[in-house]
Amino acid sequence: MFQMIHQNFNVLDLEKSIAFYQEALGLHEVRRNPSENFTIAFLADDTNTFQLELTWLKDRTTPYNLGDEEFHLAFRADDFDHAHDLHQRMDCICFENKAMGIYFIKDPDGYWLEILPTRD
Repeated sequence: MFQMIHQNFNVLDLEKSIAFYQEALGLHEVRRNPSENFTIAFLADDTNTFQLELTWLKDRTTPYNLGDEEFHLAFRADDFDHAHDLHQRMDCICFENKAMGIYFIKDPDGYWLEILPTRD
């Protein structure tokens, strides 16, 4: 038996990323592991144990190559319209599929995050 516990994203500016995830998705930092060459911060919501691990490599100065943006992390929004309005104001929506009723936002490092409505 296995349990998913976290997903890692490497970031260039840890504090900027934490602020983005807090504003855009309501995630908060639950723990931090600093070391000499890197810092790892774990973010979570209040509903489960899955966490987003943000890793900041202190000597990294260039953006990460995210390939063809074919992977993403998904979030369900209880109030989809409110979430869409927030993300529109933040100017972070990068793709919408209105036929499917979903959209994607992009974080400061270019990672795509899918936003889905709560459906019955």
